[in-house]
Formats: sequence, C-alpha cells, structure tokens
Amino acid sequence: MTDGEPIAVRDDSELNVPEPELALVLNRHGETVGYLVADDVSSRSIEGENPLYLPQAKIYAGSAAVSSAIVPAWEIDAPDALDITMAVWRDGEAAYRASTSTAAFHRTPQGLVDHLWRSQPFPDGAVLSTGTGIVPALDFTLHAGDMVEISIEGVGTLRNPVRAHQADLDWLVEAINHPLTRRAHRGGFPE
Repeated sequence: MTDGEPIAVRDDSELNVPEPELALVLNRHGETVGYLVADDVSSRSIEGENPLYLPQAKIYAGSAAVSSAIVPAWEIDAPDALDITMAVWRDGEAAYRASTSTAAFHRTPQGLVDHLWRSQPFPDGAVLSTGTGIVPALDFTLHAGDMVEISIEGVGTLRNPVRAHQADLDWLVEAINHPLTRRAHRGGFPE
C-alpha cells in the first residue's frame, strides 16, 4: 500500500495498532540510497497469544504501507535524529497522538543495515523498516474508518484509511495486472 490506499486490520484480531517506522531503501551493497515513511500494522492479540504467531500478526493483505516517493539519502543529513509523529483520526478528532525520534532507537539505522547484511545477500537490494518507537497502550485499537497519519521529519507524510475486513482488499489481486485499479481505492483525508 502507499499514501491514500487502505490498510487493514485482521478480522480475527481484537487488538490492532499502527506502527510508524522509518524505512531505508538499500542497494545490493547495503548502502542506503533513500528513505520512506512506513506503517507496519500489527495484530497485537495474535502476536500476544504466542511469539511464534508473529508472521500471522504482521503479514496479511493491508498490513503495511509506505510513502509514495523515495527521498534520496543525500537529502537527509542525520537519519539517526529524525522526529516521528503519528495521529489516528476517528470521526474528525484525534483518537491517538504520539511522537518520538530515531535518536531514541536502540540501534542506529546503519546498525540495522549492518545486522541485516551479516548473513544474507540481497542481490536486488532491500527496503528495511527500522522498527517503531511509538506503541499505543493496550486500551487502543484501530477501527474501520480511522485515518492513520504518520510524518517523519524531512521524509514526508503517509496517510491511510483503515478497513476492518480482508474482503475490502480483494482488489489487490486485480491490481497486480491492472495497476490503475489502485486509484479507485484511495481514500479521503480529514480536514
């Protein structure tokens, strides 16, 4: 998914949260060539049942979105000191707001790249999400109709409406062969 396209929560999860992340666009040599804003949606109730269920909690239709434009690496002076903000809009009001900085992360973006490249080649390069510094409390969950807005200083803003049924994303299969199908599924934003 990209800016304006819907993200989804799993039908079988009662607790679902957005996770704002800086994403690094890496070439085949592990060099950062650009940056994106990412949302790595998580089904916390599935993940909480058993750590082995992490793939099911993280990988499903609509579970991730990235901004539509790559910001070249040379435009970001300090990727390890970028402000990140997130708001979840519900019925025209902020249901959740939080902020952090990549400076608060345990590992630097380059440290994550070094770790990823230790034992695995990526001949086509990779997009690496840094992980989140914003995790809503257990009393918050995404609802159908919410709008998630994530901004990262110098990188951009990503906005995605939330859908609550996987069937609402069946059009993704058609979009593989007909990319313009995506336009019909981009949502509006709150004023």
